Amino acid sequence: MPRSFLACLALVVLIAGCSREPAPPAPVSGLDLALFDTAIRPQDDLSGYVNGGWLAKTEIPSDRPSYGAFNELFDSTQEQLRVLVEEAAAPGGSSESRKIGDFYTAFMDEARANARGLEPLEAELAAIDALRTKADVARHMAHLFLHNVNAPITGFVEGDAREPGTNTFYLFQGGLGLPDRDYYVRSDPKFDEYKAKYVEYLTTILTLAGQDAPEAAARDILAMESALAEGHWTNVENRDSVRTYNKVAVADLPKEFPGFDWTAWTTPLGLDDVAAVVVYQPSYLKMLGTLMQRWPADRWKPYLKAALVGSYAPYLSAPFVDARFDFYQGTLQGVQENQPRWKRAVNAINANVGWLLGRIYVDKHFTPEAKARMDQLVEHLRTAFRGGIDGLEWMSPETKAAAQDKLTKFRPKVGYPNRWRDFSGLEVAAGDLVGNIMAARRFENAYQLSQVGQPIDPEHWAMTPQTVNAYYNPVRNEIVFPAAILQPPFFNLAADDAVNYGAIGAVIGHEMGHGFDDQGRSYDGDGVLRDWWTEADGTEYRARAQKLVDYVGQFEPLPGLPLNGALTLGENIGDLTGLMMAHRAYTLSLGAQPAPVIDGLTGDQRFFAGWAQVWRAKYREEALRQQVLNGPHSPAHYRATLPLPHVEAFYQAFDVKEGDRLFVAPEARVRIW
Repeated sequence: MPRSFLACLALVVLIAGCSREPAPPAPVSGLDLALFDTAIRPQDDLSGYVNGGWLAKTEIPSDRPSYGAFNELFDSTQEQLRVLVEEAAAPGGSSESRKIGDFYTAFMDEARANARGLEPLEAELAAIDALRTKADVARHMAHLFLHNVNAPITGFVEGDAREPGTNTFYLFQGGLGLPDRDYYVRSDPKFDEYKAKYVEYLTTILTLAGQDAPEAAARDILAMESALAEGHWTNVENRDSVRTYNKVAVADLPKEFPGFDWTAWTTPLGLDDVAAVVVYQPSYLKMLGTLMQRWPADRWKPYLKAALVGSYAPYLSAPFVDARFDFYQGTLQGVQENQPRWKRAVNAINANVGWLLGRIYVDKHFTPEAKARMDQLVEHLRTAFRGGIDGLEWMSPETKAAAQDKLTKFRPKVGYPNRWRDFSGLEVAAGDLVGNIMAARRFENAYQLSQVGQPIDPEHWAMTPQTVNAYYNPVRNEIVFPAAILQPPFFNLAADDAVNYGAIGAVIGHEMGHGFDDQGRSYDGDGVLRDWWTEADGTEYRARAQKLVDYVGQFEPLPGLPLNGALTLGENIGDLTGLMMAHRAYTLSLGAQPAPVIDGLTGDQRFFAGWAQVWRAKYREEALRQQVLNGPHSPAHYRATLPLPHVEAFYQAFDVKEGDRLFVAPEARVRIW
């Protein structure tokens, strides 16, 4: 974020004999009226009204599956990061900046990547060829886990949901090359096409890797993954915080889930000395054990090779890069061309040594003024949420008290961590791209695994400061807003409050809302997974949530493909709650004073326009289909519009009446918080 915001500028003019102070600057709305389409009635489509001009003039870039406000901000941030990494690649600088520079130099040396071909993976491929037993296969799956290579078992480290002061390891299903189990199990011509294209992709990379009979091997990999997919839990099932918490002693894994050599898998990861892990999908692990008993070790070799080569394909020679792009971005998302190499380099740095880059980014582009204003906004939203809980007519005093306790214990994090991690142990070489990726992956996974069984670090962040996003962590009961999202159109220090409350204010409220969504409500203020609701209140909450599920399910972004209200429920509750709380906070901020009219729009109209403008976006059809099938968020247009008919202030702001498209009968409106 540039330091030269209007709010930070001071112009002092000294004129002899004149004592009159200059008039204060006129307030800035924070809206770009040139992006509006006033031919569209806001009562029918607020998103079209606010974003219609942008939609008419904007083409999705050829290297993107979709494009919107998030992407615009990501692009501007990426340009800032490019300058930083190119400066780091110049001679001189600290050891940490040197690592960023060497990583960038290695990535940008396309000629060397093309000359090396498959050579960077030859040792890894030979290790797969050497596998002889099923114990070898299990052991190698652990090795691939350390390298972020897709395998049938994966996992992550986080605070234990029953004992949130301590980190534990969560075992999670994996092993699929297509985005989701539905791509294997759905009977539909489109999905048959995806599977056929997937076999073509596998055949290509196995041919490049020197696999015998590559097409036959590719078809067998699809058969293996289809069998794994049959045991996968659905995305909706995986959202259930209670069902997915299954603590199992490491010593009991062979008894609970026979057929898989657990000792061979846990020992390389250092998990053999851990007392217990949490299993997300127990039935999947039981099925995997059955498949491991049935399939010989040799059958796994092409599968493991394809996973390895596919994971590192973006960093190999052009034929590998092109094969992966053509399938995953071209076929599955409709993207027309790969991103320029410098963008891929910056993305790889973010993904692998992003914390080193983040420290430099914060020094250059984040202002103390932005952090102070965000801290203030968070507390205003907390006050509004507190009043919202008090005003719930359907909730008992007992549950309200527990909800207020949780709200009080919310911990906000804004901008960047208070303490930076030490990366001195990571070695980076200017001439070894794949080696750098491998080293960074091993370094990060070794760090994460070292935290298992240790007290959680309250200063831990799950996103780097240069990330254009935000999140809520239920086990830590924290809301986190990285520095990069604190820029227009989400946050504008120079703008009138209305748009900021409608944009970043609603984002703050959204993340707070996750603490009370259909899954977040299962955690108390200390992050413990427990039921703190009375039975009657829990029943009423579920009924209100189901009403939102049913409402969302009425909409079809593509013919025959409705929104999945159950899959997107948590995010939709976050959006609805965030918008309501942000408006309440905005109203409180005005006191008894009327909001100014700016650009012909009232304060409330600017508030809702600020909300709508952050969700401007366009999708390619394939990307939209993937979003609806797999994404926990509704597509952007629906995020802009779905909450509006359930917020009473929207009706007043735009005089919405029966017959308008965004009118919902009072008895059908959803209010949870």
